[in-house]
This record gives sequence, C-alpha cells and structure tokens, in this order.
Amino acid sequence: MRLQSTQTTGIRGAIVGGERPGWQTRANCMGVDPDLFFPERGQSTREAKEVCRGCVVREDCLEYALANGEKFGIWGGMSERERRRLRRARALARRAASAS
Repeated sequence: MRLQSTQTTGIRGAIVGGERPGWQTRANCMGVDPDLFFPERGQSTREAKEVCRGCVVREDCLEYALANGEKFGIWGGMSERERRRLRRARALARRAASAS
C-alpha cells in the first residue's frame, strides 16, 4: 500500500524528506486505484489483499503502517482490525519477554 501524507503525489505516495521511501517504488500497488485500499465500511477487502499477497515489500508496508499508527485502509495485506490484533499480540509478547 502506498504511503499517505498531507503532502502526497498523484499516485498516493508520501513524500518523506522530499522523496518516496525506496521500498515504495517496488510495491505491487504502484498505479493501482487508491480507493481499492480504502474500502467503504462493509465492502470487501479481498481485491486489495490480493494485490498485496505476492508483493516483495509487503513487510515494509505493514511495518510502516504499524510504526505510524495507520488506522485506515489495507497496508501490507492487513486491515485495520488485523493490524490492531497484531499490535496487541506484539505488546503481550514484549511484556511476557520482559517479565522472564
């Protein structure tokens, strides 16, 4: 999924320090309609996730979304609900590791 920012390019790419992150230019979603990744409530996410499925930068995209608190859209093949679950699971794992 393309990065978003208040300063965006025409292909939904964020500009970070004047440039797009390197991983973003290799994403499967380059040139895909951004609306696909931001479905309305109740609409299917299947097509967006299919674009992400074989993407070589899927992990980079997901980690970007997690690090930046993206609350909407499909990022790295995961919905906002799936990312919330992943954040919780990681937090629990960190707590368990630090308690050991």
